[in-house]
Amino acid sequence: MARPRQITDEQIVAAAQEVFLEQGFAATTAAIARRAGVSEGTLFNRFPTKEDLFAAAIGLTDYGQWRAALLAAVGQGEVRRNLERATLSMLREAQALVPRLTVMFSRGHDPSHNPMIDRLDDPMRADARALTGYLQGEVALGRVRPLDAEVTALTVVGALTHFIHQEQVMPPPGRTPVDAGRFVRGLLDVLWPGLAP
Repeated sequence: MARPRQITDEQIVAAAQEVFLEQGFAATTAAIARRAGVSEGTLFNRFPTKEDLFAAAIGLTDYGQWRAALLAAVGQGEVRRNLERATLSMLREAQALVPRLTVMFSRGHDPSHNPMIDRLDDPMRADARALTGYLQGEVALGRVRPLDAEVTALTVVGALTHFIHQEQVMPPPGRTPVDAGRFVRGLLDVLWPGLAP
């Protein structure tokens, strides 16, 4: 009978996340194994490559959980509430992902030097596609007025990107941060009159 694992994959990923955020991608697997309390052999038994561990640590596999829920909501509930929920979820996931992406891009922006870029699959473009699909579905049902769903989705993603940049990447010194919920409600206050049927 095999011995039960004493250290979970989640604990290894949490240790890797700490080390990568402190040291960037240059962090060694030995340092990660030490932080996790496992051998390097155990690390590579669970994550075949350093890139696999890095992808798990920066959350590339978990980002975008809200997309399927939004697409499943076509024709269900209130459109504005669906958009608020999805937009707030997108914003929260993106805020958690940005510091990790900074570490990833520290390796450069050229996929030939940074193979992680190919794994990224441009999360903002995927977010815009999900919003576009949702809006197109609601337009087809007459629950949203006829509009250019792609442009509307890009507008939302652009506003969220700017919010993250302003509040997280380059926050103005001495200013009280804007609450994410307040921002999302305000954004929909501006957009909803142009969406309502």
